[in-house]
Amino acid sequence: MRHATNVALDALEPLLRELRAIPTLTERKRGVFYRGSRAFLHFHEDSAGFFADVRLDETWTRVDVTQARGRGSLVRRVRREAGGS
Repeated sequence: MRHATNVALDALEPLLRELRAIPTLTERKRGVFYRGSRAFLHFHEDSAGFFADVRLDETWTRVDVTQARGRGSLVRRVRREAGGS
């Protein structure tokens, strides 16, 4: 599984916009988000689809964001963990 390419990130742009709106996150590189000085979330792609690796409860968790349902779940979990509104 490789890190998401720009083409993959283009497909995820609506999700990226939602994540950018969370005030406690900083996007240091397109699709790579930090919380303070720590890496918090980034994306991967492979033949199965798109995936987000997100640090929840100090542990990296992989979330399938290929479909809208997974994307919505990710945003809710990130808001809960990162304290965003």
